[in-house]
Amino acid sequence: MLEPSQFKDNEAWVAFRLNDEPIRTEHAGHFNCIAIMDAASGFIFGTGLVSVAEQEPSTFEARRLLKASLERSGCTPATLFIPEGQLQVALPAEAKRHGIAVVFLHETELLTFTGEAKQGFREHVQGGRA
Repeated sequence: MLEPSQFKDNEAWVAFRLNDEPIRTEHAGHFNCIAIMDAASGFIFGTGLVSVAEQEPSTFEARRLLKASLERSGCTPATLFIPEGQLQVALPAEAKRHGIAVVFLHETELLTFTGEAKQGFREHVQGGRA
């Protein structure tokens, strides 16, 4: 299983959905919150809301999220880990356009990276619901 200690800062990033349940809004619909995080430090470089109806970020949204993450980090990672079955189209294409290798892993293999962030989101944004 992968561990944060296996990586140097900004060597690898993880893209994942922060929320367990859709974020519900009264007027704009339901959303998922997508994050890009450094695998070594756990630092979240960027987040974006994606409509549940769309299921995937658009090319524009993926470009904006990756660009914001690249600017905030100040460098380009070698690898982007993405959970299998999620974020399969626009974000991987945008990462590859920047020369970033994309590796799809089962979501459970990424829990050592994402677990704490997902728990914090669950407690502070979703009111502790799981």
